[in-house]
Amino acid sequence: MPEYLAPGVYIEEVELGAKPIEGVSTSTAGLLGPTERGPVDPRLVVNFTKFQDLYGGFLSDSFLAYAVEGFFRNGGQRCFVGRVVGAGAAAAGGDLGPVRLEAVGPGAWGNRVFAKVADASLTTAASPDLFKLTLLYWRTVPPDVDGGALVDPTDPRNRLHPDRREPDVLEVFDNLSPVATSGDYYERRVNGVSRLVELVREADGRPAAQGGAEDADLNGTGSPGLTLNGPLTGGGDGAALALADYRGATTPGARTGLAALADVDEISMLGVPDEDDAALAGVTGELIDQCENLKDRFAVTAALDGTRTDPASLQRVRDTKYAAVYYPWIRIVDPVTGGRKLVPPTGHVLGVYARSDTERGVHKAPANEVVRGAVDLEFAIAKGEQDLLNPRGINVIRSLPGRGIRVWGARTMSSDGAWKYVNVRRLFIFLEESIDQGTQYAVFEPNDVPLWEQVRGSVTAFLTTQWRDGKLQGRTPAEAFFVRVGIPETMTQDDVDNGRLIVLVGVAPVRPAEFVIFRITQMPRGSDITE
Repeated sequence: MPEYLAPGVYIEEVELGAKPIEGVSTSTAGLLGPTERGPVDPRLVVNFTKFQDLYGGFLSDSFLAYAVEGFFRNGGQRCFVGRVVGAGAAAAGGDLGPVRLEAVGPGAWGNRVFAKVADASLTTAASPDLFKLTLLYWRTVPPDVDGGALVDPTDPRNRLHPDRREPDVLEVFDNLSPVATSGDYYERRVNGVSRLVELVREADGRPAAQGGAEDADLNGTGSPGLTLNGPLTGGGDGAALALADYRGATTPGARTGLAALADVDEISMLGVPDEDDAALAGVTGELIDQCENLKDRFAVTAALDGTRTDPASLQRVRDTKYAAVYYPWIRIVDPVTGGRKLVPPTGHVLGVYARSDTERGVHKAPANEVVRGAVDLEFAIAKGEQDLLNPRGINVIRSLPGRGIRVWGARTMSSDGAWKYVNVRRLFIFLEESIDQGTQYAVFEPNDVPLWEQVRGSVTAFLTTQWRDGKLQGRTPAEAFFVRVGIPETMTQDDVDNGRLIVLVGVAPVRPAEFVIFRITQMPRGSDITE
């Protein structure tokens, strides 16, 4: 309480009524798998171009990039990507005098990063140590010329050189300072910005410039090149990927795999596009385990190889209300080859989830939605086959005449009828997370009637908004939900004495019209039948 010691006028701000609860996001995905390059700790990407900038392009032995592209094509807006590398993978590095360059992530890709140091564009007598750092990366090793010197594509004298090759990534950081107190200090300007390297200061001074290369004769035995401290060396891909690599860890300085994604609270949907790999047996179970343990996310999986050729043999991977499985795989136009490529529907379906959430809301079943980017299906599923699969919780993707390729199922893997629909489970995740985050203010407050009424008001106002948005059943709020708190409704005096505030909330979720039935009968002319 404020103190009033001297006479005067005192102005105070007070809060009246319930504190508002804001709904959490439900459309942020987490995808895990190998990439061409990049960091191993999860990073947010907001479109496929950002993914390519940070992680590179498509790989022939992984579906991750195809899944990310499918996610954004189908309406996804935010995705956390976790790069997986094999055990023993090492990051490439190299020295530029007092500065060490280290690739932003492990892998042999770092061995194709080259560096070039030159004087800065704004070098003056007052700041003679400013320099320009140029970084270049090639997906494949460029050809060697003139005894091993790489032709420098940034040198104007090499404009017409027959062995000149444009890099896949080019980064230029100009006017960098070796002085730690400068606003242009190289660690401050480069680290966290460069998609290729991080700089580590080992001693005072600016990085060493490339001696002699600028004076090389293009028409003689030499060629302007990047021979000094380039490429980086020591990068390695490690052992073949295994389940343990996907499981990951969160040790200090190393946040990898599913364990790292578990720490990202914003994620509400999870997928592992390469779960079909025989070497990763059990990764689907790990994925579902995380969703069941955290209870704030939902897993999207695809039917695995060995069962896809016989729809009658498809069964739930396990009985869970925190995951759904989709069948069959889809065919897309491969951006690399231009031909058709068979891919799991994981990323595309996650995008459908995000699109449905954005356009309609999490209460809407993410079904009867077009799968954008799909040009064909692995198998054409007939209604008779879906009659077998739908009761088993296998969500079918079908090609419907005149309506395109659509998601034609909205069931979880659960055998519990109360949780058999995807939208019901995800609606409860949304409600629980929103209430959890919106009532943190109550912790350590005096546990008595004023707090109980404030919490009741907060939750009631939030659920009323959800009812008005069509997320809950009922013609009135009283039919849609209830909020109870207090003694003896939800607590005993022993609960209060032990610091427990217990609130009971009941909601009536909307369920999808999975079976639309019209009953048509004959009626005599002129009859007055109204029902």
